[in-house]
Amino acid sequence: MTVHTTSQLLDDLKQGLVEVMGDDVLLAVDITPDTRFDDDLALESIEFVALGEYLRERYGDRVDFAGFIAGMELDEIMSLTVGRLLAYISDRLADTSAPV
Repeated sequence: MTVHTTSQLLDDLKQGLVEVMGDDVLLAVDITPDTRFDDDLALESIEFVALGEYLRERYGDRVDFAGFIAGMELDEIMSLTVGRLLAYISDRLADTSAPV
């Protein structure tokens, strides 16, 4: 089993955001665990979908971004931080019972 550090996961997520939003996102925002998807990145719903696809391609079915946000209230989605998503990804990758 591959162990993913928070730093590696953050780099992967930054790459995904570049694929979804373009290179300018890295110039406009210093992406840290405290970065908010709505306020700081202004991620639109179609970009959330594309980010979910990127995460599925990168990590397989065990990282179900759509399922992750489906269980949230709207205000939770609006305040979602990079750190919270990284924690979810890390937990899912560490869960050996989750489908690959």
